[in-house]
Amino acid sequence: MDLKKYLVLAGIIVSGAVGDVLLARGMKTMPQIELHELGSVVAAILNPWVAGGIFFLLIFFACYLTALTWADLTFVLPAAALDYVLLALLSQWFLHENVTVTRWLGILLITAGVGFVTRGPALTPMPETAEIVHEEAEHHRHHEVPR
Repeated sequence: MDLKKYLVLAGIIVSGAVGDVLLARGMKTMPQIELHELGSVVAAILNPWVAGGIFFLLIFFACYLTALTWADLTFVLPAAALDYVLLALLSQWFLHENVTVTRWLGILLITAGVGFVTRGPALTPMPETAEIVHEEAEHHRHHEVPR
């Protein structure tokens, strides 16, 4: 992987964690909402913290889509799971959440798993599409039942 790809993965990790923390911060200031109460949903979206969270999650989504053009889903999602570490740190510091030892152990296990996932190739090589079409046509021609 080159530097640009590492920056895209960093964009996924940072923007995802920051977006989620901002959403949580904004929603803690809102009364409980119901999906069928459209006005309260709109009010939540207009909350500056929530709007900031949505902005960062849009950046996350753009980076995520970009990464899927050069890497497998089974590579991108685990690699993006490093945002759990950042999310826990931000939640503890910014949201004053209690991150217990058990949660930190779970995050440690996730981080170790990410290390295993990122050791292989990022993308499964795909055979040429034309070659597949040709092989399927040959297969159908040889297995065609005479009428």
